Amino acid sequence: MICENLSILSWRSQRLGGLFFQSFFTNADVNQAVESARKAYQTWRKIPAPTRAEYIFRVGELLLQHKEELAQFISREMGKPLTEARGDIQEGIDCAFYSAGEGRRLFGQTTPSEMPNKFAMTVRTPIGVCALITPWNFPIAIPCWKAMPALVCGNTVILKPAEETPACATKLVEIFALSGLPDGVFNLVHGVGEEVGKALVEHPDVNLVSFTGSSETGSQVGEICGRTHKRVCLEMGGKNAQIVMEDADLELALDGAIWGAFGTTGQRCTATSRLILHHDIKAKFTKMLCDRTSKLRLGAGYNVDTEIAAIINQRQLERVCKYMDIARAEGANILIGGEIAAEGNLKDGYFFKPTILDNVTPQMRVAREEIFGPVVALMEVKSFEDAIAIINDTNYGLSSSIYTRDINKAFVAMRDIEAGITYINGPTIGAEVHLPFGGVKQTGNGHREAGSAAIDTFTEWKTVYVDFSGSLQRAQIDNRE
Repeated sequence: MICENLSILSWRSQRLGGLFFQSFFTNADVNQAVESARKAYQTWRKIPAPTRAEYIFRVGELLLQHKEELAQFISREMGKPLTEARGDIQEGIDCAFYSAGEGRRLFGQTTPSEMPNKFAMTVRTPIGVCALITPWNFPIAIPCWKAMPALVCGNTVILKPAEETPACATKLVEIFALSGLPDGVFNLVHGVGEEVGKALVEHPDVNLVSFTGSSETGSQVGEICGRTHKRVCLEMGGKNAQIVMEDADLELALDGAIWGAFGTTGQRCTATSRLILHHDIKAKFTKMLCDRTSKLRLGAGYNVDTEIAAIINQRQLERVCKYMDIARAEGANILIGGEIAAEGNLKDGYFFKPTILDNVTPQMRVAREEIFGPVVALMEVKSFEDAIAIINDTNYGLSSSIYTRDINKAFVAMRDIEAGITYINGPTIGAEVHLPFGGVKQTGNGHREAGSAAIDTFTEWKTVYVDFSGSLQRAQIDNRE
């Protein structure tokens, strides 16, 4: 069993297997965390990358060993159904094993010099102290996405998890501690974003900030990092859409729409919040969607038969309710749901009924703003060209999907959809850790998480020249007329 007697609200220091962390709440405590990471960086960066990777491999083995226990913990703290909680842990496991492999693949480049008797190459170097600010919806997977490649690359990290899921973060730190990581390499700070998160972002000895959260907060993080010349990786909101064309396999498209719209109670940045339906199948598909949605089972995440679990907190529940008022005011029709679920034991939690909005037009707020709840908006089109235009008519650009049997349309969609991720005949959720994850427009600032792209995020390029000619050689001068 992972240590059960560790209080996440403790003000005292903790040492677990040599790994230092504390529940930090003040600027002075954040300074201590940064100092710890800065000191550890001087030795950690010099450890060979394959050796650093072995620690991460051990973390993966430990996550696998404790998978069920951690999944139960996620379900009870964050609320997602157990099946999804296990998937959350599995992402961390996959990321560990993938990142560990990258420890032997931190490739540079060699290239001919334009001068005789001169050698040219590039190598990767770590950046330094990385602040990782993570959300509550994937309390294990997203910290792993950030921390594991950062550590393999030779950086030290400070994790600031969402205040809604501090216990999951503490459990994750225990796992890293059990791997034997040296003191100060992985640091954990708790606290609200406006205080602890802001202090980390502004700290002069933090070299990189990796943030996942809302576009509004992300823009503030980016502004501070730009002003202080920090590297910054922003992964922010989405207003993702699934197109269903007239030739689609409707049963398959229905499976994708249900999972994409209501998986994790719609609390994913990749959730399907818009369904763009071709006129010819719109009525039939809408009925299919309503019938399936009406049968979804709501309940506590740790109940084995739960399909839709609770929303994270009262504030988010109120946000979803507010958008129902906006939808009505704008002229959308609520076909199903649209209200808090208060039947039986559901009245004791933050449950909202899965909701389908119809007659939604592109300029409505419910078609443009991220709701982050179990709500999907139906939008009708008469052509493939209109579908592409509407899917791109958003300030976001994270994930996208199209269901069609037409190979030509599929390839045009791959080319023309403005998004970081496009699925053909699959839902908008389901990213895999060995492929880049991120989006365009207000979804991010160009960086990508996961895959080999994460190595680019957490390393600097250094160009090295070795002149063995024994004489001064001036590039662009001595070798040109």
